Amino acid sequence: MLALRLTRAAHPAVQLRRLLVAAASAGTGFLLLCALGYALGHPGSPGAAALRLAWCAAPLAATLYFALAVARTDPGTKPRTGLSAIGLGPLRLMAVSATTTALSCTLGSMLALLVFLHLRGDLTGLPFDGAAAEALAADQPLPLPGALTLLALVPAGASISVVLTLRPREQRAAAAARVVYGRFGAYRRTSTLDTFGAYGRFGRQITRPGGAGAGEPAGQQSGPPQARTGEPAPAATVADAGSAVSTIEDPARPSARPAAAPDTADAPAASEAVPPDAVTADAALTAAPSGLPWGITVLAAGLAVETYASRSAPAAPDLTFSGASPGVMAGWTLATVGLALAGPGLTHLCGRLLQSARPGALRLLAGRILMTEATRIGRPLGVVCAVLSATYAMALLHAPNGLSLGPLTLLGVLLVTGCTVATLLTAAVEARQARADTTSALLRLGAPATMLRSAAALRAGALLALFAPLTLTVAELAALPLAR
Repeated sequence: MLALRLTRAAHPAVQLRRLLVAAASAGTGFLLLCALGYALGHPGSPGAAALRLAWCAAPLAATLYFALAVARTDPGTKPRTGLSAIGLGPLRLMAVSATTTALSCTLGSMLALLVFLHLRGDLTGLPFDGAAAEALAADQPLPLPGALTLLALVPAGASISVVLTLRPREQRAAAAARVVYGRFGAYRRTSTLDTFGAYGRFGRQITRPGGAGAGEPAGQQSGPPQARTGEPAPAATVADAGSAVSTIEDPARPSARPAAAPDTADAPAASEAVPPDAVTADAALTAAPSGLPWGITVLAAGLAVETYASRSAPAAPDLTFSGASPGVMAGWTLATVGLALAGPGLTHLCGRLLQSARPGALRLLAGRILMTEATRIGRPLGVVCAVLSATYAMALLHAPNGLSLGPLTLLGVLLVTGCTVATLLTAAVEARQARADTTSALLRLGAPATMLRSAAALRAGALLALFAPLTLTVAELAALPLAR
C-alpha cells in the first residue's frame, strides 16, 4: 500500500518516467511472446525459435537498464532525515523502490499480453482482431505457464536489479576508522585516545617537545636526543594546542632552538587538522576511472569475434529478428560491454582536455563537473555509443539492397535505442540532482545562471565532439566485414 501511495502522489515528471518504463516493458514482453508464437507455429525448427528468443536479450537488457536508472532517480524513495523513526529506513525504502519498479513493469507486461491475444484473435470486439493470426500461431493453444514465465522476466529482473543496486551498504571504512580528536573542534590522526574527563584537566593537550606532558617535571623528560640538544623536534611529538600556543619550552634547558622550528612543527599539525573527507573527495576527483584499457580490449575482442563470425559464415549474416547470427550478436555484445567500460574513462578525458591550456572559470567548471560525473554519465554514454553504432551499421548493410527490417526488428531497434537514450537522459537528471547543493552554493556566491547554462552546453559539446567520431568509427569497423 505504501508503494501504491508513493506512486500515486509522485511528481508528473516521475510519473512520465514510470510510464516510459511500462511502455518499454510492454514492447519487450510483446517480442518475447512473438518468439513463443513462432515456436508454437514451427515445432520442427527449434534452432530458429531459440535464435529469435536470443535476439530478445538486447531489448530485455535495455529495458532493465532503463528501469534501474528510473528507480535510482526516484525522489520518493531517497533516504531522508527522520524517516527511520517512522519505520522507513534504507532497507524499507529499497523495498518500496523495488515494488514500484515491479508494478510499472507488470503493467507493461499485462498490456503486452492483451495486445498479443488481440492480434492472435483470442480477444474480440476490437479493431484488428486476428490481424497476425497466422504469424502468431492462432491455431495452436497458447501455453499459459510459458507465456506468464516470459512476461515475468522483465518485472522480476527489474526488481532484482533494483534490490542489488540500491541495497544499503555499510560504510566499512568509516566504521573501521575511529575519529580521534585533539583540541576541541579539531581532527587529529593519532592512535592515542583521550580518557573520560581529559579535557577537564588543565594543560592535558599540551605536550612538550621532549615528550613530557604538562604534569611531568623537567628533569624526567625522555624525548629523543635531538629535542634535548636544541634541534627541531619531530612532528609526532608536538601537539597542536591552539593558534596562540604551539610548543612550550623547558626552562631548565637552554633555548638553542632555531627560529624556523615553530613553523616546521606547526606545518604537520595543520595538515593533520584537515578532515579526511576533503582529502578523499579530492582524490576521487583527480583519479581517473580504471576501465579504459579494459574497455578498449573488450571492444577490440568484440570486433574480432564479429569479423571471424562473418568470414566463416557461408552466406552474409542476417541481422533481422527472423534470422539473427549468433556470432554477430556475440561480437556486438562484447563491443557494447567494451564501450560501456571505456565510457567513464573517455568522459574523464574530456574533462581533462577542457581544463588544458590555461582554462578560464567556464572551462574549469565544465571540466571539473565532467571529471566528477565521469562514472555516472560515462557508462550510459558508452552504451548509447554502442547502440547507435550498431544501428548505423545495420542501416549501412540493409539500405543498399533495399531489404526491409520487418516490424518486429524495427520494434526491437526502437526499443533498444529509445531505452538507452532515455537511460542517458535519466542519468543526466540524476547527476543534476547530485550536484544541486553545489549549484545552489555557486548561485549564492554570485555566479550568473548563464554561466551554469554555458558550462552545461560546453560539456555537451565536448562529449559530442569525442563520442560522435567514435560512434561512426565503430559502426564502419562493424559493418566492414559484414558487407559482402
